[in-house]
Amino acid sequence: GLQLFTRARSFYKRHAHIFRIVLLTLLCLAYAAYFLIACILNFQRALALFVLTCLVLLALAHHFLKKFLGKKITRCLKPLENSCMMLWMKRVFAGLALVGLILWLALDTAKRPEQLISFAGICMFVFILFACSKHHSAVSWRAVFWGLGLQFVFGILVIRTEPGFTAFKWLGEQIQIFLNYTLAGSSFVFGDMLVKEAFAFQSLPIIIFFGCVMSILYYLGLVQWVIQKVAWFLQITLGTTATETLAVAGNIFVGMTEAPLLIRPYIADMTLSELHAVMTGGFATISGTVLGAFISFGVDASSLISASVMAAPSALALSKLVYPEVEESKFKNKEGVKLPPGKERNVLEAASNGASDAIGLAANVAANLIAFLAVLAFVNAALSWLGEMVDIHGLTFQVICSYILRPMVFMMGVDWSDCPMVAEMVGIKFFINEFVAYERLSEYKNKRLSGIEEWVNNEKQWISMRAEIITTYALCGFANLSSIGITLGGLTSMVPHRKSDLSKVVISALLTGACVSLISSCVAGILYVPRGAEADCVSLLNTTFTNTTYESYICCKELFQSTILNGTNGPSFSGPWEDKEFSTAALRNCCDFYNNTCPL
Repeated sequence: GLQLFTRARSFYKRHAHIFRIVLLTLLCLAYAAYFLIACILNFQRALALFVLTCLVLLALAHHFLKKFLGKKITRCLKPLENSCMMLWMKRVFAGLALVGLILWLALDTAKRPEQLISFAGICMFVFILFACSKHHSAVSWRAVFWGLGLQFVFGILVIRTEPGFTAFKWLGEQIQIFLNYTLAGSSFVFGDMLVKEAFAFQSLPIIIFFGCVMSILYYLGLVQWVIQKVAWFLQITLGTTATETLAVAGNIFVGMTEAPLLIRPYIADMTLSELHAVMTGGFATISGTVLGAFISFGVDASSLISASVMAAPSALALSKLVYPEVEESKFKNKEGVKLPPGKERNVLEAASNGASDAIGLAANVAANLIAFLAVLAFVNAALSWLGEMVDIHGLTFQVICSYILRPMVFMMGVDWSDCPMVAEMVGIKFFINEFVAYERLSEYKNKRLSGIEEWVNNEKQWISMRAEIITTYALCGFANLSSIGITLGGLTSMVPHRKSDLSKVVISALLTGACVSLISSCVAGILYVPRGAEADCVSLLNTTFTNTTYESYICCKELFQSTILNGTNGPSFSGPWEDKEFSTAALRNCCDFYNNTCPL
């Protein structure tokens, strides 16, 4: 028996490669059969499986293409790197891109000229940043135009094209479904009542859950793979160095203190321009962990995801505009920087460490919200007291921001009537915290969706859908005053001897990161168009509704505008409500809910 076992083991060792191929083939055939059956039975139900399968196949195709044909393709393209033909191709491409942009703006804004205001806003922000540039003559315009161009192209893909919009909307819905699994853990620990009513037990557990998932993905190597591919693409297009590009790409997924850890061994030798780019990337983006918390507020998930991705090329572009490279970098190689694998020994350890590490972040978020909301209340009380001394009533920090920042917000493409409220949120985000700003945005959105009147006692209660989308992009980033200490503390702990260099560029990086978010909002303002079918108001008002919605408000407002008062003869109606028997009953029903705008 022992000899038989020894022979069997020896036979397996000699033919181990064949056994692995056979086993892998059987597994692939089994999955292919499962995949086909799932798609045939219900393709809509299997859509997520289809997308994941396509992504895996693309990754495998890229791997094998690079492994077997990568060197041959590189040798074929190498003669073109510095050739005259390549130079002319770049110039022709740049010229075609410029002409295409001009033609597209002329044709697209013919129906919606207000979009040109957002384009003027981009030009204004770029001009201001160039005027504040450290070295005007050393600006790399290749990085600037490529970065802004990639941001614009990605915006077109996500906001304007139907496939891109549908894909990111679907992705946002899947993330929302995925985040809802947090309830299984938080309800067990805290109880259903606390989870439904208290913010601390509703949104903060999502940070812990998302931190756990990100740690598992990092252990499996998926996060590193995606970061390196994004960094490689940005590096070859913008011409930036490997270290700064990798850190900015990492900020799409991790926070502003975690991203520098990806390049920790190289920070000591980085130039001031590279340090500025690393900081700008941290201020201009949000981490995947807090992304889940913002989505739990009710903020549009697809807009948050696209805003964070769009910010990466723009952060590199604007950083090189404000603080161009004038030193000799040590990291110009095109090979990039290799990311180390996770230190955990298995998936369970990675999950446990991720959840434990996220506790500090969740506690930090809770502590900051308590502190900043309390400080904001105190500041508002102090300002109100000072204002009443000179008969100025209702003076608050939000009111001051709404006046000071109103012209800037208008240049982002926000309607003038919405500008005070959007300016208030932008001011809160920069001077206080993005959590508080997004919480305010969710309040306005919930008011709109609940169907309350837009104006009550000459005070606007909510902002339009266009303003909501623009504001979502404008608030997406860690660029606030409290982040200065977080960034300096994190980087200084890694390279204590460069504290003076870091302190020298941090304010400039903060302002540049804030402008990245504002330019993203301008891109959203240019590209945004109303989507979705309009409500059938005649059918909606033909029934007696008991709860107000946004659709009921819009329909009642349209009915009010079509109402003609005839004194004692009763009202008459024009448009779709003319000669409809239920129009008078619908008018009374609308007036019961919207008495501020009712014409009776």
